[in-house]
Amino acid sequence: MNQAPAPHDISIRYFAWVREKVGCSEERVTLPDSLQTIADVIGWMQSRGDGYAAAFAVPNAVRAALDQKHVKADAKIGDAREIAFFPPVTGG
Repeated sequence: MNQAPAPHDISIRYFAWVREKVGCSEERVTLPDSLQTIADVIGWMQSRGDGYAAAFAVPNAVRAALDQKHVKADAKIGDAREIAFFPPVTGG
C-alpha cells in the first residue's frame, strides 16, 4: 500500500529588501508536494500575493540558503527545516 508523501512544513526566513517586500521576516508554511527545488519554491512564492510577486519578480536577484547553507536555485529541498531568501551580498 503506497502512502502519499507527508506535507513538508518548513520555516522560511526573509532578509533585507526581500523581507520588506514580503512584509514579514519569517513564516512557517506547508510546501506543496510538487515543489522539489529552490527554483520551484521561488515560482510558488510569486503566486502567493503582490508582496511575494514583487520580491521574487526577478528570481536571479534572490539568493537562498537551506538550513543555513548557501545553495543554487537547482538545489533539492529534501528534508530541509529552513529556507532563507536574501539579496546578493556585496563586498566593500
